[in-house]
Amino acid sequence: MTLYIGVDFHPHQQTVAWCDTESGESETMDLVHKMEEVRHFYTSLREPAIVGIEASARAVWFENMLFESGHKLFVGNPVLIRKRATSRHKNDRRDAELILELLLRGEFPALWRRPPASNQILEILRLRSALVRQRTQVYNRLQALAHNAGLPKGRMRTLAFQELIKAVDMDEAGSLGRSQYFSLLGSLSDRISELEEWLKAKASSDTRSDLLQTQRGVGYLTALVTIHTLGDVSRFSRVGKQVASFAGLDPLERSSAGKTRFGQVSKAGSPLLRFYLGQAAQMAARSDAHLKSFCKRLAKKKPKAVVKTAASRKLLVKLAIMLRDNITADEFDRRGRTVGNARLSARSEMTVI
Repeated sequence: MTLYIGVDFHPHQQTVAWCDTESGESETMDLVHKMEEVRHFYTSLREPAIVGIEASARAVWFENMLFESGHKLFVGNPVLIRKRATSRHKNDRRDAELILELLLRGEFPALWRRPPASNQILEILRLRSALVRQRTQVYNRLQALAHNAGLPKGRMRTLAFQELIKAVDMDEAGSLGRSQYFSLLGSLSDRISELEEWLKAKASSDTRSDLLQTQRGVGYLTALVTIHTLGDVSRFSRVGKQVASFAGLDPLERSSAGKTRFGQVSKAGSPLLRFYLGQAAQMAARSDAHLKSFCKRLAKKKPKAVVKTAASRKLLVKLAIMLRDNITADEFDRRGRTVGNARLSARSEMTVI
């Protein structure tokens, strides 16, 4: 390919800087996002091009159009791209030309990208989480109505307590709010159930999901978000450190003058993954002997939030290794005991000598 295109992409327009290395021809232009005009520009190019954009906006329609046109898309790290700029001035034209220059020099900091199927599953997982948060807000409002009506303490999610709220006498505003909240609650529950059926079907057809669910505390939702967020685990050369860093569970170092300090986690990765790992780690710590003992030891000197984060990180590394080596949780635990016994044996031999 001899045609390179640097694109400064925005939701409603883009600035394009392109260069043909064979003829030496180059040009910079602005394109308003009128679909027919954008499609005509990229399909009229005489050969497939290498296109580079920053990972600063979702552009699914643009990616699909480039794929259909036969062009190759690279998505770059915007922080690293900006560091390569030689001028402090910044505008759309300069940004597009900088991306083009990095493509031509072979220094474009391209990011690993998930396949479209993984993006679709993660999008549904995010939608389900948003609907669950909305349903929780409705539960809280109904609980407030129950308190105002003088009802005894009860679990809002049980049908018995909901029937009790429906039967209690309320004023006109309370009755109207109650009917609206219960109507909204039913609608949200139906939508969540529909999404969960779709996700269960995706999980049941993926052997990797069954593999991760052999770990206590990990359900199909945690398995799906782990699989499709991490992607191909074999690309991590040091799973223990790189996977934790990718998920944003690595502690930030603040060391100076010979003193080593570690603060809060970076939170640089997926919030959805960290949330599900936190929930799964709490469940796993109840029945997984290794994780339970780890949490108990750490709880003697660290706050609960730190223990939860550390347990999430430990669980994530375990799941990543299970994916990489295609092993179950029991096999992972057996390997750990074997390694420990081997170390003990070696230490005993050294002591005897």
